Amino acid sequence: MDENTPVSNSSDRNRIAAILSVLPGLGHLYKHHYASGIGLLVGGNILTGFISVLMALGTFGLSILIVPLLYISAVAASAYALPDWHGHHHFLHPWTPENADPQAPAK
Repeated sequence: MDENTPVSNSSDRNRIAAILSVLPGLGHLYKHHYASGIGLLVGGNILTGFISVLMALGTFGLSILIVPLLYISAVAASAYALPDWHGHHHFLHPWTPENADPQAPAK
């Protein structure tokens, strides 16, 4: 690894993913879980909005606050607990060799 490359540990990346989940799906995309991240961004957010508005008549509008807050906190906890797949997709990082030894000394 180069001296100019910032090193972040996994707990920092977990916290950042949880913070980015204020918009559900961004934390999953940050940890390189693309299918679930795009699914949450598109389908999950639309479905949560539809359900909370539909329930608003029966709960005197309380579901407009409660349902999205529960959804955002559940997605943030999920993004925090996911394994980090950063660097596992070699087609997204074509400049790095696939068989590079991380323990090898820099040239």
